[in-house]
Amino acid sequence: MPERNEPVFDPLQPAEGEAIAPTGLGGPIDLALEEAESLEKKLGDAPTGPGEKPRSLWSDAWHQLRRNPVFVISSLMILFLVIISIWPQLIASGDPLQCDLSKSQQGSSPGHPFGYDTQGCDVYTRTVYGARASITVGVCATLGAALLGSVLGGLAGFFGGWGDSLLSRVADIFFGIPVVLGGLVFLSVVTSTTVWPVVGFIVLLGWPQIARIGRGSVITAKQNDYVQAARALGAGNGRMLLRHVAPNAIAPVIVVATIALGTYIALEATLSFLGVGLRPPTVSWGIDISNAASQIRNAPHMLLWPAGALSLTVLAFIMLGDAVRDALDPKLR
Repeated sequence: MPERNEPVFDPLQPAEGEAIAPTGLGGPIDLALEEAESLEKKLGDAPTGPGEKPRSLWSDAWHQLRRNPVFVISSLMILFLVIISIWPQLIASGDPLQCDLSKSQQGSSPGHPFGYDTQGCDVYTRTVYGARASITVGVCATLGAALLGSVLGGLAGFFGGWGDSLLSRVADIFFGIPVVLGGLVFLSVVTSTTVWPVVGFIVLLGWPQIARIGRGSVITAKQNDYVQAARALGAGNGRMLLRHVAPNAIAPVIVVATIALGTYIALEATLSFLGVGLRPPTVSWGIDISNAASQIRNAPHMLLWPAGALSLTVLAFIMLGDAVRDALDPKLR
């Protein structure tokens, strides 16, 4: 008889330090081993090892974006537009300001696939060169509005108080200004033919939207436990804002700014169409659409190509913004 404190020997139980081995009898131990092996095969690629680090929000977003066909297609379209806006001579060898009145409103011909406009200018060349002004206005206006709005909104949301209230009231005033009417009033007194007055006007009316998004995102981020822990450990406001709050609150601003870029390009074309945006001799899609509007029945090709290029550009940036939003918002996964 074994003593009361001694363990009873069981042949199905492994000895100390030994792994469980299959019995070959088809019992519960064999079934458990088969399930464990299948589960191990399924989880073989998961980052569960001590040497592997889990992906961060940005790396996880990039991992998802690379597999999103919408992001790939829109990125290729935007890359092509950026390249031709910087080097339009790669695909257009003509001069957009060189016109021949004898070819006014003529259709496509060899070497001129888009035909000619009212002044006898090559529509293809002007369409290619028009990307430079639109992309420049969109990118510069987006960067200016995002920088100004995120800084003001982030500071107001982090510190609160009278500064937050003042910023909210000022933003409400700008939200109440109609964009097109404001552009007609503001840009009608400007005589410059460069893109910078249009960029300044779009930044002036575009920063409140991004400021409101940034303010709400900072208010949400500063209430997280890691920010409260940093505050309890004695971290200053500057360190908390730059190291803990801003990196976790910038994602909504990036999404809104990406979508707004396409909107700003369409706004520049609208103001140029009304005659208060970009002015000749600047080559712009809005200017060409305005010149072709009165001749749409006689020469529809004058309106078709610049309007199509504008629509594809705006669509590409909106698609990119939607893809970035889906990747950075965990609720949409």
